[in-house]
Amino acid sequence: MNSFFALISRMRYIGRWGLMRNSMPENVQEHSHMVAVLTHALGLIRRDVFGRPCEVDRLVTAALYHDASEILTGDLPTPIKYHDANIRAAYKQVEQQACYRLINMIPVELRGSLSPVILMEVGDDGALLIKAADKLAALIKCIEERKAGNLEFSSAEVQTRRALQALHLPEADWFMERLLPAFECNLDELERIEA
Repeated sequence: MNSFFALISRMRYIGRWGLMRNSMPENVQEHSHMVAVLTHALGLIRRDVFGRPCEVDRLVTAALYHDASEILTGDLPTPIKYHDANIRAAYKQVEQQACYRLINMIPVELRGSLSPVILMEVGDDGALLIKAADKLAALIKCIEERKAGNLEFSSAEVQTRRALQALHLPEADWFMERLLPAFECNLDELERIEA
């Protein structure tokens, strides 16, 4: 018996944005799904808009598992995780150890396929797309909270938008220019938008 997939299903019990008042709580499973969807979009933009090679399926799979280590570590709030270089490095080590623990829980027959995505072995370029998708998911969460009247996320929205722009990633810039504005719309407005 192996516990890997049973543990993965528990991602839904790990809350995000723990230090913020949320009008719509978000868990790691929901977040991971959105990051995978956004990674898929960025990968398609890279391949189909900019004509650059991209292993879209591999990136999407890695994005699904990008926060899997949090099953064992929990979600450390951003102000703590990124407080200084020492904490960041120590937390990276903890995440790495958690990934190896998870890999040891994968059925032996599947380890060869799952280990590389758990360890985010997608190359620096692929990791940057997933990082951008992660930040886009955070920015969308901030926009949704603001639209719900929750100003708790105002600073996070500004900081996250700046962080995305600082990546200077054409795929993310293209997404933010052409696709992100629709997240400001309500359902009726979305239905009136023509392709």
